Amino acid sequence: MARNRIYLCLAHMSEAGLEQKYVKEAFDTNWVVPLGPNVNGFEEDLENFVNENRNGNEKLSKRVVALSAGTAAVHLGLLDCGVGYGDEVIVQSFTFCASSHPITYLGATPVFVDSEKDSWNIDPDLLEEAIKDRIAKTGRKPKAIVPVALYGMPYQIDRIMEIADRYGIPVVEDAAEGFGSRWKGQVLGTFGKYGVLSFNGNKMITTSGGGALITEDEEQWRKIMWYATQAREAYPYYQHEAIGYNYRMSNICAGIGRGQMTVANDHIAHHKHVQALYEELLKDVPGIKVHGNPDSRYDSNYWLCTMTIDPEVRIKGQENAYKTIVTGAVGGAAGVIHVAESAHTDCEPNANVEALRMVLDAAQVEARPLWKPMHKQPVYKNAPAYLNGVSEALFKIGMCLPSGPYVSDDDVRYIVDCIKNAIVG
Repeated sequence: MARNRIYLCLAHMSEAGLEQKYVKEAFDTNWVVPLGPNVNGFEEDLENFVNENRNGNEKLSKRVVALSAGTAAVHLGLLDCGVGYGDEVIVQSFTFCASSHPITYLGATPVFVDSEKDSWNIDPDLLEEAIKDRIAKTGRKPKAIVPVALYGMPYQIDRIMEIADRYGIPVVEDAAEGFGSRWKGQVLGTFGKYGVLSFNGNKMITTSGGGALITEDEEQWRKIMWYATQAREAYPYYQHEAIGYNYRMSNICAGIGRGQMTVANDHIAHHKHVQALYEELLKDVPGIKVHGNPDSRYDSNYWLCTMTIDPEVRIKGQENAYKTIVTGAVGGAAGVIHVAESAHTDCEPNANVEALRMVLDAAQVEARPLWKPMHKQPVYKNAPAYLNGVSEALFKIGMCLPSGPYVSDDDVRYIVDCIKNAIVG
């Protein structure tokens, strides 16, 4: 019997079907537009979630604005930090494009900073070096700093905030992949001026599409709410004295989110369980290393489980890697991409990584390379970058493995067997 395909992280609804209940309420009451009772309820649920503090300190008092996408959250956070045309924003290079594209939406320039080896996230030493050099070169300090919780792994937020505070630069935490991840017991996204969450279809919880911005206080919350609802002034007609955006979450999507919040902790626990199983089953495989929490300060949600493959490890079919030009998107978005002109780019995973991806794909297992660093993306070829080689090196040897709520223990064992059987010798 053919095995069903095992996906990286497939959306999983609550067993009680609460998502359908809240969505039905939206239809029954004709709240099928942005805003409404589900949006209010979802924001309240999110606030209760992010404000829980496990480090012995008292509960936080952050506010949350539900938005149409995590990208919109990055955009609005940067906007309120004063980012505009001609400015510079420091952003982690090892990330998805949604961390950096909003900088360009605002007419600013991303300044990419490489990663440190332990967490794979922004290197604090290189961060400060970049700040000093940008001030020396431009006479101005960057307008914001955007660290990213890569695959859910926390960044060294203590050091990042110390540096940011010393230079007076606001921090917009991109915790889109880090929903429920914690640093010393505190939820990511609650340390900086703003925190970004994502509820895309493949995230820890989903609203089909959507995101949220965590704000420091009521004043920020109201300002972001205003920007996200077209920046309308208090008149009986539409009066606009600033440019606003149509970024609020729909009441229907928020209904899904309310149901998802009832299983959020279960989802996080499952991802951690899958991570532990990968670590156990792959610990004795030469040349394979599963990436985990560097120490007890880190508490990753393991949105995706990741591993590295030594260049010396040979994989069956490796000689055929990159022999065929890709004609569709790997892992989604098929039909809305350009056909590749060549099988190669100037920065790509090693042949053994691509060969293993192909082996797993043939075995009905979705696996992907790590994010290609932004400083190696053609669209950012002229952007300033402060590099140490870590993200490029990891991109060449790294791979993402399935971890979502539908991934069973049997699936993990099957995936590990596929990996072991693919290794030559």
